[in-house]
Amino acid sequence: MYLIIDVGNTRIKLAVSNGEELIHNEIITYSELEKTAFFLIEKYQISDGIISSVADIKKDVIFKIKNKIKLLTLNSKTKIPFKNKYSTPKTLGVDRIALIAAATKCYPHKNVLVIDAGTCITYDFVNSISEYYGGAISPGLNMRYKSLNYFTKKLPKLEIKFPTKLIGDSTEECIHVGVSMSVINEIDSYIDLYKEKNKDLMVVLTGGDINFLSNNLKNSIFANPNFLLLGLNSILLHNIL
Repeated sequence: MYLIIDVGNTRIKLAVSNGEELIHNEIITYSELEKTAFFLIEKYQISDGIISSVADIKKDVIFKIKNKIKLLTLNSKTKIPFKNKYSTPKTLGVDRIALIAAATKCYPHKNVLVIDAGTCITYDFVNSISEYYGGAISPGLNMRYKSLNYFTKKLPKLEIKFPTKLIGDSTEECIHVGVSMSVINEIDSYIDLYKEKNKDLMVVLTGGDINFLSNNLKNSIFANPNFLLLGLNSILLHNIL
């Protein structure tokens, strides 16, 4: 059994894999990592694991987990199951590395665009011969709401809400329309552009805002909230088997 740890900007996702599939997954806070990891290690008799982190996390917690199992820390030097053609591979986020690994595992010999809608929205493309060149990064939904409040004197900080009409008739509704529609139109436009240049394109949507966005896009997509975890599992197996 294997332990999969994804440390994001706002939360941590944990999963247990039997090698072929994820048999357990949950979302926890930073303070719960040590206790939850130890519990899962004991319950499932875990021998190996992998951790991917885009945020700072206490080194002593990682050290304690490493004393229990063989823990692979994903970084730019880790062996990966695709050809990385990114011009600055050392700056490529480990979350994006994991997403492309998942794309090559789940959709072999396919052109795949992975859209991760979280704190930031990332677009990553891998072609049918497992070559990865890059993609794009833009502000996520919550970041756009926060920026309107932070960089102005009078606009309020609002929670994410999908507008019920195209024309906002109040300041709050105008913000909801502006933020929501800009993100939806951005994603649909990117998908259209990639489809023009790549035949039989597979599009995968993942990330924290997946539920908000998946039903409002005009393009057909595959929604998978655990896509990054699947990629980490694939990278771990690629390194230990």
